[in-house]
Amino acid sequence: MNNHGSLPYKKLLLCALAGFSSGMPFFFFISLLPLWLRSYHTVFHIWQFFSNFPAAYAGIYIEPLREALHGFYYTAPAIALKYIGFLNFLQFSYIIKFLSAPIVDRFCPFGIGRRRGWMLLTQICLFVVMTAYGQIDPSKQLNLVVVLSFLLILFSATQDIALDAFRREILMDAELGLGNAVAVTAYRFSMLVPGSLALVLSDYLQWSYVFFITALFMLVGLLLIVLCHEPTHHMLPTAQTWRETFWTPWQEYWQRRGKQQFIYMLVFLILYKLGDTMAVALANIFYHDMGYSRTLIGEVAQYAQITASIIGGLLGGSLMLKIGINRALWLFGIVQCTSILGYVWLSSFGYFEVIGHTQVIYLAAVVTYEYLGIGLGTAAFIAYMARESSSSHAGAQLAFFSAVAAIPRAFISPAAGWLVEQYGYYHYFWICFFLAIPGMLILFKIAPREEVALGKQNFERGKNDTN
Repeated sequence: MNNHGSLPYKKLLLCALAGFSSGMPFFFFISLLPLWLRSYHTVFHIWQFFSNFPAAYAGIYIEPLREALHGFYYTAPAIALKYIGFLNFLQFSYIIKFLSAPIVDRFCPFGIGRRRGWMLLTQICLFVVMTAYGQIDPSKQLNLVVVLSFLLILFSATQDIALDAFRREILMDAELGLGNAVAVTAYRFSMLVPGSLALVLSDYLQWSYVFFITALFMLVGLLLIVLCHEPTHHMLPTAQTWRETFWTPWQEYWQRRGKQQFIYMLVFLILYKLGDTMAVALANIFYHDMGYSRTLIGEVAQYAQITASIIGGLLGGSLMLKIGINRALWLFGIVQCTSILGYVWLSSFGYFEVIGHTQVIYLAAVVTYEYLGIGLGTAAFIAYMARESSSSHAGAQLAFFSAVAAIPRAFISPAAGWLVEQYGYYHYFWICFFLAIPGMLILFKIAPREEVALGKQNFERGKNDTN
């Protein structure tokens, strides 16, 4: 028997464990790997990765490709920002994960349930991949870095399908705001491991030990598997055909919401968090290039991120219980948008020759405000996606929504390094601010003024129905 409905505190614990497990590989990729690569004197020869394929692959002759990528081959004290940024293209797996989501909905690894089985499989794979980074030298084995990073994102994306669907299936509609806020808070809390603990350890230990210790925290996900029961309500029978498996989730959404609203939603998912995604794409490197040490980044910036994200997530979840998701999208979005201006202000100082108490306070204040906005905005954003999904098709629909939301991270963020090298950090953060404004404007279609009050009423009605 499923007891989640009678144990709200347990639901919150499960949401927290799910959020932590989801965040670990993502922040490992965006926080730890860039500084790891930056710490090496590297010969960057990415074209050799392609040269391992036959001379004519997919109808493309290798020599023109080699010539086109000739600029990727050079020796430098560290890998250039634009090349580190290009690794973000590997996040393409987050975008296409909706294609595999119906498969995750259909099959049950290890015979322990379709959600718990995929959780276990992906968490084991993630542990192995994270540990493997410590066994290679990126200056000599950059090809392996690319391969491992691809596998890391692939397993992370697959894990997210199962975790998002699990969270949607155990939460009632009225619980989505707080439940997802707790998940977001734990997601951000996981940043402490690869973004803080690992950075501090890297100043004292070899990278092989750093990666192994970091990977151990993926085992926290096993606690989720032990504590949870496979959701039994809103379960679909195994699809009889592949057409049914892939088509039914979208047919259900269009019938429920309409195709016009579907288009508005897609635009919203891409634009709402575009600005802050760009702003934090190279955050750790920005702090480093401002003159802050890795230890200081780990001790100050990362803890400020975590604290602000926790406050933002929990505050956002609590407020959504009172004001509803629509109104939260407006209020939290304003904070999220204006918080980027803190980076504009900090970058205006240029490189700090000396890092004193004043500079540390600057860093802590800017990071705190930025991640308070991110925590609030993300809480509302994820709650909105959960509300738009059907509990009976949660895996496929949430995977698609989150995949669309990942487009800026995979296709636009890689340009961050190039933009910084072209215009400098100051003008780059102004660009990020202006990119955040369209995401607010689309709210006139997603949550128009006349629907904000209505949304609150509907939310309160759903909460009463749950009670």
